[in-house]
Parts: sequence; structure tokens; C-alpha cells
Amino acid sequence: MEISLAGLNQLVKGEIIGDPEKMIHGIAPFDAATPHEITFADSPKMLNRFSDTRAGAVIVPLHFNQGVSTHLIKSANPRLAFARIMRLCFPPARSFHGISLHAMIGRNVSLGADVAVGPAAVLQNNVTIGSRVTIHPHVVIGDGVRIGDDVEIFPHVTILERCEIGSRVIIQPGTVIGSDGFGFVHDGEKHYKIPQTGIVQIDDDVEIGACCTIDRATFGKTWIKQGVKTDSHVHIAHNVVVGENTLIVGQVGIAGSATIGKNVILAGQAGVAGHITIGDGVTVGPQAGVTRSVASGSVVSGTPEMPHRLWLRISQIIPKLPELKKRIADLEKRLDALLKT
Repeated sequence: MEISLAGLNQLVKGEIIGDPEKMIHGIAPFDAATPHEITFADSPKMLNRFSDTRAGAVIVPLHFNQGVSTHLIKSANPRLAFARIMRLCFPPARSFHGISLHAMIGRNVSLGADVAVGPAAVLQNNVTIGSRVTIHPHVVIGDGVRIGDDVEIFPHVTILERCEIGSRVIIQPGTVIGSDGFGFVHDGEKHYKIPQTGIVQIDDDVEIGACCTIDRATFGKTWIKQGVKTDSHVHIAHNVVVGENTLIVGQVGIAGSATIGKNVILAGQAGVAGHITIGDGVTVGPQAGVTRSVASGSVVSGTPEMPHRLWLRISQIIPKLPELKKRIADLEKRLDALLKT
């Protein structure tokens, strides 16, 4: 890459401090950047160490006013601006084109323009694929699946029958979409399987991490709405609805028929019970166990879930419990002795 600060600023829409014609040849982390590279600093810790960087230019928040000789681009969101520049430096590129001779294509398959299908991929019957879709090796697409435009499906993903995938969706390696929901009824002696007859619907602009499982609905659909992003190793059970632009971090489990609002954050290893509703804008802390519905805008932590500030107070007390127990036992003995006199 070789581009001026002015050229970069056309992409990020910030405010240049310094020479707009300063040439930038690459990007790098704050501590490793050279005088020909651009980096970013958005946290107080990084901004307090601003003089330590050798970068030729730095993207900083709008409020940063420290007098420095380094070229700056001021931005309302430095991290986002830097991410856009990263995409300029490392544009997405296909590793293969066209339909591999070693792919297996079923009957009545419809492929849009500029579709790439890798070796050992399997597209079963009646599959519909949009334009500019990339299907990596060893992907399995089941009967009747519908996939929109500009989708990338990485190796060893399985999308089972009749599921629907929107446009601009990314599915990372090893994920399974449309596996049977965990539905059984006990007949007095053994567990009888309840047929899982629904589908999974994934809307536009969703990214699903590696090794996730999203179960099909018993009836109707399991629904992942527009803009949702999941980390790796996430499990979403049958008939769950996940609202727009929600973030689901690694090892989260959501039980059947739960409804998650929009703009929710489920932190790592959080568990959500079935048949409850988490409102819009909720943040659930790491390893929290959510056992009942949570009102919109809440921040909860702990098991069972409670307001985050209360959990912080409780977590400070827990390490002191053995000492407190000993002191209470001692007080009980002294009280008994006083009562006997």
C-alpha cells in the first residue's frame, strides 16, 4: 500500500492534523508501527503513552488535543476507522474460482453469477444459491436450502435441509446449521424423539463463528435476525429468536424457545434458560446463568442473574465467607455462654 493521509481520510471521514500529503505504506500495532505506517490509539492507556509510538500517523479520538509532532487523523471512532483502513490493505480475496470438478451438484440446483464451489463440496437437490457466493471445500448444503448473495461458507460447514441464509452472511469452519433440536418426551420407560420439522432462518449481514450449532425449530423457525455476530462454540437451540445486531461471545448456550432482543451482548460462557425473554440492549456478564426474563437495558451478572452492581458486591464477600463463618460460630459460643450465666 502507498497512499496519502488525504486518501485515507476520504475513507474514514476524519480530520487531518499535519501534512495531508504524508505518504503511508502500511498499518501496524501501536507499539510496532514505523514512521511509514499508520496505527490507532483510542484508550486512555494508549493515549497516555502516545510519545512511545514511532508511527508516521495515528488515528485518535476527536477530544485528543495533546501537542504532538506526529501526523493525526481525528475520528469519532478510531477503532472503526482503523478497521476500514485494514480492509483497504487486506481486501477479501477468493482462493479459488468456478465450480470444482470434484464438487457434487444435485438435481435442480440454481447457481447465481460468479459462484465458486470448492472440491468435495456437496450441494444436494433443489438448492438455490445467489450471486458471488463462495462455498469452500467439504461444505454440505442440504436439500432445498436457499442462500442469498455475497455469502462465504468456510470448510466443513453443514447447512441441512430447507434452511434459509440471507445475503452477505459469513459462516466460519465447522458450524452446523439445521441440526435437530433437543426434543424428547418420556414414555415411562425411555425417551421418545419429537420430530423437528422446522427450519433455521439466518437474515442478512450475519456472521456465525467456527464450530457453532444452530438447531432447527420443532415447528416454524429458529431465527437469527439481521446483523447478529456470534463467536465460536456457540449453541442456539430450537425455536430461539435472536434480535438484530446482537453479539454472542464464545461458549454461550441459549436454550429452546428463548427470545433475545436486539443490540444484546451475551458475554462468554453465559447460559440462557428456555422460554424466557431478554429485552433490547441487555448486557449479560461472563458465565452468568439467566434463569428468568430480563428487562430491556439491564446489565446482569452471576448465577442466578442479578444486577451487575449487586453481583460485584457479592463477589467481594464470597472470599471472606470462611472467615465470617468462623467469627459467627465464635459469637454463637460466646452468646451461649452468656445465656447460661
